[in-house]
Amino acid sequence: MNNLTFDILAHDPKSSARVGVLHTDHGDIPTPIFMPVGTAGSVKAVHQHELRDEIDAKIILGNTYHLYLRPGMEILRAAGGLHRFNGWERPLLTDSGGFQVFSLAENRKITDEGCTFRSHIDGSKHLFTPENVMDIQRVIGADIIMAFDECAPGESDHRYAKRAMELTHRWLDRCISRFEQTEPLYGHHQALFPIVQGCKYADLRRISAEYIASKNPEGCAIGGLAVGEPTETMYDMIEVVNAILPADRPRYLMGVGTPANLLESIERGVDMFDCVMPTRNGRNGLLFTSHGTINIKNKKWESCFDPIDPESNALCDRAYTLAYLHHLIRAEEILGLQICSIHNLAFYLRLMDEARKHIADGTFTDWKSRIIPELSIRL
Repeated sequence: MNNLTFDILAHDPKSSARVGVLHTDHGDIPTPIFMPVGTAGSVKAVHQHELRDEIDAKIILGNTYHLYLRPGMEILRAAGGLHRFNGWERPLLTDSGGFQVFSLAENRKITDEGCTFRSHIDGSKHLFTPENVMDIQRVIGADIIMAFDECAPGESDHRYAKRAMELTHRWLDRCISRFEQTEPLYGHHQALFPIVQGCKYADLRRISAEYIASKNPEGCAIGGLAVGEPTETMYDMIEVVNAILPADRPRYLMGVGTPANLLESIERGVDMFDCVMPTRNGRNGLLFTSHGTINIKNKKWESCFDPIDPESNALCDRAYTLAYLHHLIRAEEILGLQICSIHNLAFYLRLMDEARKHIADGTFTDWKSRIIPELSIRL
């Protein structure tokens, strides 16, 4: 069982972008990397073999809140953890459930002890504490696990954001204590990432980043962004935080975002991303392509027999036309949801591949400036 290690292989000469490799017991992860979201142990509408063989995802996510409620810890422990339960042999990351609890504003109560909430499934009452969230993530068995935090809404005033940040720090100390008192259950190393909070306030972000850095973590997460604040504010907060977080550790920006968000954040030194956008938008017929976004429901694609994205190497992009995909989505065929999801994930992963190549070549900044306007076009 090896500790998580991070090798930085190249830096962009004009920005804070870097290329690295994150080493885990379930495999190596090239960075910058995008991680498909498998909320309940499954990336919606995508088979594991497609994630591995067609999309070539190096790591996927599971969600502590959802897995805790269903199938539950008894089942996951009996299965030998999420890797064995869902058949995914590459690295896994789990979030702490803090964001999901935050989103249940009408059905939860936060105290210093933890967060009491009601299940969205059956209304049953539950309590998440820093200690049992560590225990739950031990049972799930992800390679990278998150500390329990409070994610303040983007419009929070300074007083509320400060209180949430301080609670997150107190909870972090308890997470670390519980983590150090327990052992992995399935013979592979688990790394604990603390989460920087502080909302849209630079002074709070600095305090939080300094607190997280003082814990000498194996990696760091940046939370509480893309929750309602302006995009430029998000970028500003990333710069503030990354100037403080350890430069030799991976930096994970949670829940972000559009292709442009990813590239702008890479320029500012972020290494890891996740977001439901490629799969959720795909299931609603919105495609990300090399030349802009496509709403495949629009009639203009009804008789367009071009491939989905001629610059893509993904099998689905070569095998199917826009007209066929338009037909599937309009007919509400499940295959349409599958193709759109695979295409979007393949696009995101290919974007990360290209970013790594341009960083290594020293051309990232110019490439990013050229490609972002193209990616933002509505076709």
